[in-house]
Amino acid sequence: MNDAVRRQSGPFRAGDRVQLTGPKGRLNTITLEVGGSFHTHTGILDHDRVIGQPDASIVTSSNGIDYLALRPLLTDFVMSMPRGAAIIYPKDAAQILGMADIFPGAVVVEAGVGSGALALWLLRAVGPSGVLHSFERRQEFADIAQANAQAFLGAVPSNWSVTVGDFVEALPAAVTDGAVDRVVLDMLAPWECIDVAANALTPGGVLLCYVATVTQLSRTAEAIRATAQFTAPDSAETMVRTWHVEGLAVRPDHRMIGHTGFLIAARRLAPGALLPEVARRASKSDYSDDDVEVWTPGALGDRTASDKSLRKSIREARAAAAAAAGDSNSPDTEPLE
Repeated sequence: MNDAVRRQSGPFRAGDRVQLTGPKGRLNTITLEVGGSFHTHTGILDHDRVIGQPDASIVTSSNGIDYLALRPLLTDFVMSMPRGAAIIYPKDAAQILGMADIFPGAVVVEAGVGSGALALWLLRAVGPSGVLHSFERRQEFADIAQANAQAFLGAVPSNWSVTVGDFVEALPAAVTDGAVDRVVLDMLAPWECIDVAANALTPGGVLLCYVATVTQLSRTAEAIRATAQFTAPDSAETMVRTWHVEGLAVRPDHRMIGHTGFLIAARRLAPGALLPEVARRASKSDYSDDDVEVWTPGALGDRTASDKSLRKSIREARAAAAAAAGDSNSPDTEPLE
């Protein structure tokens, strides 16, 4: 990985993002600058009081108020960073890393990059010896993803490429057939990309798709089976329920992170390998593309980001990236036309 990528531990440095938690539990996130200051209605906390302190230190403002200073975890960052597209939640990112068996040194392909949340998890998993190829249809999303990565890491990693274009057309030009260890598809119609993903994967490599609805899940599973180039697909979803634990008052929290998406994974067979026939119950009815379209997120009226919202997200992401790089005059912070 690029030598300029910031280490996510050790004493606080200029350019680091820091979470400040006050006595009432109110959380504020700042980017440290030499000579900078954090203003509240009750006092001022100079950034220089924080710079050089160990992570998880208590720092005191001008009016004697104590703050807990913590470097945000990747989970914290992705949940609060500027967004163009919806992000993959940490609970699903963790499952993706496990189900796809992302390992240090792996060559990984991701489509689409969205706001960059999953890319950050993948970059951490493949390490400096691995490679991540990300593909995205929309330039605005690619810009936000790269700026978010720079804001968190301090620089855009040299082992990460972001290609804007159609995945089916762009992937063969970017990688050699059979040279990719893992392919992760986060898109509306992953079944359209199964063949090109199969060509890119090495024998034994993992294909993993993230989809939102049961009809997308069904369509993807059948497309994987139809290629006869993969093992039988495994499907799962993850739900997280936190608990309130205080003395003997132990109970589930009233809210939980329920359904966000389905994960479906399969492994690439060696050329010429044929799976043994497995008896399957016949489907009760056939379906057409029109049937699937009725239940796609677009047809169901899922919200999409407006152009104005995208421009704001790009400005915020670039500003955070410039602050992390220590360059307040970076041209990347200029407003979009």
